[in-house]
Amino acid sequence: MPLTIAFGSAAFVAGAMRLILLWATTRLSFATGADLSINIYRRTLYQPYAVHVARNSSEVINGISTKANGVIHGIIGPVLTLISAGITLLAILLILLSVEPVISLLAVFGFGVIYGVIIRITRAQKIRNSQRIARESTQVIKSLQEGLGGIRDVLIDGSQSVYCKIYRDADLPVRRAQGNNQFIAQSPRYGMEALGMVLIATLAYTLAQQPDGVAKAIPVLGALALGAQRLLPVMQQLYAAWSAIQSNQASLQDTLELLGQPLPDHAYQPVAKPLSFHEHVRLNQLSFRYSPQTPLVLKNLDLTIAKGSRVGFIGTTGSGKSTLLDIVMGLLQPTEGTLEIDGLPITAINYRAWQAHIAHVPQAIFLADSTIEENIAFGQPKDQIDHERVRRAARQAQIADIIETWPRQYQTFVGERGIRLSGGQRQRIGIARALYKQADVIIFDEATSALDNETEQAVMQAIDVLSEDLTILIIAHRLTTLKNCTQIVELGDGGVRRIGSYQDIVPQAAA
Repeated sequence: MPLTIAFGSAAFVAGAMRLILLWATTRLSFATGADLSINIYRRTLYQPYAVHVARNSSEVINGISTKANGVIHGIIGPVLTLISAGITLLAILLILLSVEPVISLLAVFGFGVIYGVIIRITRAQKIRNSQRIARESTQVIKSLQEGLGGIRDVLIDGSQSVYCKIYRDADLPVRRAQGNNQFIAQSPRYGMEALGMVLIATLAYTLAQQPDGVAKAIPVLGALALGAQRLLPVMQQLYAAWSAIQSNQASLQDTLELLGQPLPDHAYQPVAKPLSFHEHVRLNQLSFRYSPQTPLVLKNLDLTIAKGSRVGFIGTTGSGKSTLLDIVMGLLQPTEGTLEIDGLPITAINYRAWQAHIAHVPQAIFLADSTIEENIAFGQPKDQIDHERVRRAARQAQIADIIETWPRQYQTFVGERGIRLSGGQRQRIGIARALYKQADVIIFDEATSALDNETEQAVMQAIDVLSEDLTILIIAHRLTTLKNCTQIVELGDGGVRRIGSYQDIVPQAAA
């Protein structure tokens, strides 16, 4: 009875310990994975605009989602399994040594050598599979984004089969590599179990040949059989964990590279107070190129923009209009020369304080799949939105009359990327977003190109009557948009070709 109770208690305690260990390792690995994913996303959002322009968003999305999950299941979990299985293996080995030291050592050594040989043989294959998974999983995300992002053209052109093939060519190698790694990790178990049974049978026959062999063999064989039953799964756990770590080396490397993205100093600081701006913005001998291998887009450019002025920019495609405004917004750093605000150069230290003045209305407005109100107050926590300010911005952007005829008005959902709205409605919400920010520098990068002439004139008239301290910079598709600008700047050959009023510039441009 005491032995029965002790055995049952030991079994119960062992089960409870395994359950606690499972809970602890699972919680720790997924909590660590969450930290990795959040940290990668945070570091990515803080990267300079030039970094985002230079790389494909599929790489980042894949790193945050797929590869971070791969680190959880393929690195963190297996490392914890290695630790726990190693402790269990040591405990089983000590018990087996107390029963039959020589045979136990031989068995553990033999199994260990076999697993070591398997690891060595399969190592190169697992690394190749790891690299293929890391590479092609990014291509999978890219193919999904391209196919779904261009769904209108896909449906019109009937090119579904093309995108299905692109997806298949990326997804199938990933699945094959994952399947190969899983087979390599799990297959030795069955051979080891068969080999263990053969060794026990051989030992049983050897012991049975000795005097009183059967009686003496039964306790030893029972202990060894029970030990082997515990030993082989633990060794298989160790091997599978090590195999998983090798199979996810490339994903781990990519994840570490994303984690290695530097954070700017302002990431750890409160929101910057706006820079003093009372007089002018000056571009002083400014030159810019996107990379050392590319030609200069802007070269030795000099330009002064007075506070409160309305400045229009024109020029042929590739003349550097959008690049110039990206520099003014602090998104790009000049290759040479300086951007100065009231004589103070804008640097990596104070550019956030300058950006506090700026609102931007691009040609392609990004809308989140949320309400009109949340999109106008973009980036604001929902409980901190000023509803009256939203309505005032919508009226100034000439879209309030439309919104207020809808059943849910400002609580209307716009759909993914604003798909439920017309192009002109999306553009006006983008303008309302800039006006909601109450910035004193608003930059329109062909922001009215999707509006009809009447609506564009109404929007520009509403902007013109705003505060005289408001500085407006406009790149316009139609020259008539620039009619009320205080000056128009024509760019070309990397610099300023001429500066004049609308009356000075437009007749020559039309000619």
